[in-house]
Amino acid sequence: MQSYLDTDIMFLKGVGEKRAKLLADEIGVRNFRDLMFYFPFRHIDRSRFYRIREFQGEMPLVQVKGRFISFQMEGEGAKKRLLGLFSDGEKLMQCVWFARADALRNVYRPGVDYVLFGKPTPYRGDFNMVHPEVTPYNPADPPRGFQGVYNMTEKMRKAGYSPKFIATIARNLIDNPRFETIGETLPPEVVDAYRLMPLRDALRNMHFPESAELLQRARERMKFEELFYLQLHILRFARARSRKFQGQIFARIGEKFNGFYADCLPFELTGAQKRVLKEIRADMRTGRQMNRLLQGDVGSGKTMVAFMSMLMAIDNGHQGALMAPTEILASQHYETISAWGAKIGVNVRLLTGSTRAKERREIHEGLLDGSIDIIVGTHALIEDSVRFRSLGLAVIDEQHRFGVAQRARMWAKSPVPPHVLVMTATPIPRTLAMTVYGDLDVSVIDELPPGRKPVETLLRYDENRMEVNRLLGRELAAGRQVYVVYPLIAENPKLELKSVETGYERICGIFPQYEVCFVHGRMKPEAKEAQMQRFVSGQARILVATTVIEVGVNVPNATVMLIENAERFGLSQLHQLRGRVGRGSDHSYCILVTRQSVGGDTRKRLGIMTQTTDGFLISEADMRLRGPGDMEGTQQSGLAFALNVASLATDGQILNYARQAALRILNAHPELVETPGDDGDRAEGELKISPASVDTLRRELCYRFKKTVDWSQIS
Repeated sequence: MQSYLDTDIMFLKGVGEKRAKLLADEIGVRNFRDLMFYFPFRHIDRSRFYRIREFQGEMPLVQVKGRFISFQMEGEGAKKRLLGLFSDGEKLMQCVWFARADALRNVYRPGVDYVLFGKPTPYRGDFNMVHPEVTPYNPADPPRGFQGVYNMTEKMRKAGYSPKFIATIARNLIDNPRFETIGETLPPEVVDAYRLMPLRDALRNMHFPESAELLQRARERMKFEELFYLQLHILRFARARSRKFQGQIFARIGEKFNGFYADCLPFELTGAQKRVLKEIRADMRTGRQMNRLLQGDVGSGKTMVAFMSMLMAIDNGHQGALMAPTEILASQHYETISAWGAKIGVNVRLLTGSTRAKERREIHEGLLDGSIDIIVGTHALIEDSVRFRSLGLAVIDEQHRFGVAQRARMWAKSPVPPHVLVMTATPIPRTLAMTVYGDLDVSVIDELPPGRKPVETLLRYDENRMEVNRLLGRELAAGRQVYVVYPLIAENPKLELKSVETGYERICGIFPQYEVCFVHGRMKPEAKEAQMQRFVSGQARILVATTVIEVGVNVPNATVMLIENAERFGLSQLHQLRGRVGRGSDHSYCILVTRQSVGGDTRKRLGIMTQTTDGFLISEADMRLRGPGDMEGTQQSGLAFALNVASLATDGQILNYARQAALRILNAHPELVETPGDDGDRAEGELKISPASVDTLRRELCYRFKKTVDWSQIS
């Protein structure tokens, strides 16, 4: 970037050394570039005057021109307030001031033209405006147009700074003649090809838009730029890794696979399962390491796909491994896979932290001499003592539960890195998958096996408690089992939420004839496993829990999932919990219990759960409502990159264009990849750019991603 934007912010007019330190410490603005890209989070339209008769529903901040008719003081002491009756010449509106009421009573005068700026609020069938900004009206003043509102920290506000301070120094930066020397951050070829607004025009209109249309075009430009560099960064590392990591060549489909497919399948594969197996087969015969994400809703048959993929490895003289995040889930996978493997002479073993020393030694020997074909386990599989004769395929279930370093240790188990298949039952919206897992090929199982009954989802309120208890009692009397999930482990006086501790006592009191067990995150692993086994075995009929049972519990006899304080959970988490039931042939229920007084948005969110069981529709809705950084099952603490303008929830089309542009440039310029080579899908064609533009890309990539992780290791 030109030296102008690299200039320390203290040298900008209106800043100085003291303010520069505050800007750096509080909002990360250290130089002119930081400020230039510190955009308003919203804009207020001050280009027009509203009429009071136009107010309806939820209104934004608006300005109104008119006169005060009268003033009235109400209340005493701390409850004193000033009421002003305001007219725009057609209709009346009341203004209210709670602070500085006495002082303001002598500032504003009836009969004088004023401009009021504030948020109209519905009140007793009409509208009022609380603490409006009031300025005398001057017909000679130019219209203010669109006014940007900048994020401020509490420390900045307490120090006396307002968003206007940011706007003032941003204006000083843009009005400086050297602003015109700023060069493009995108190749001109990309700007032209995708008809984007030039950078300088976009920056001006992001801070001080001349019209709503120009603001929209500026936002589209900056969103494209943000998503383009993110995709370019991900894709170039993906191609570099593709060249760096050669994979085993699985040249044939052999006896084990064909024998199982022809004679031992417990059910007919769905069309989606067959399609995914073909995609995996195509990957593993190329000589490059497969790195594939398999998405599929609960019960869609991912385990069968994983097993048959491992049979491809076995038929080509290699071994398979499946790593799960918990002993319960690993044991369930082992029971299923070992039963399938026994039919065709495949030796399957289980290795977890609970495996006894003698058996552990036997397993280590069997893996090393090749007599064990498939190993299923937990984190125990990545211990240094676990070595393979030839690991050909590593399957990682519920992969978001493992850290990057843990997953990478599986690669070191073979001289040639094994093919990698990572699986998740948390449906991920396409835009999020393209970004968070942008260097993985994505397969989706979007069909449920025939005969699988959808879970009936009911929304009930605390007032319907008797009805809910009757449904639970009916299912328990029929010999079935029930989950009851709470948001808290113990009561919290600051939160009006139910907890496992009090819920356990209540459930025991309501259903004394049935054995009840409980699990939560603070329990020691051994205690948790023991309680879970009581429920899995059928000894306990009711399991009271927190969301620790969200993943990896398979009890076909469980037909009811009761979720207390359902308003406290995200849609994706509710969907995962619902997936714990409906695993058998009996009709199953998911009951969402909440307060009658929940807001409209919450009611709408819970209503989505009652309308569909499609995990992908739910994940899209969840991302729109909550944002991508808050989605369960991806990265709860936020995404590993910052999106300041673009949104993965709403800007899917721009993301598609940005990814297309990145692919076209990488196809034309392999020198941008760390290890040049013909590594990627060239279906997007090529977009040739000048050497100067290649330098621009390198410079921007370095600036934007110098502090982020190596995306090539995300699998």
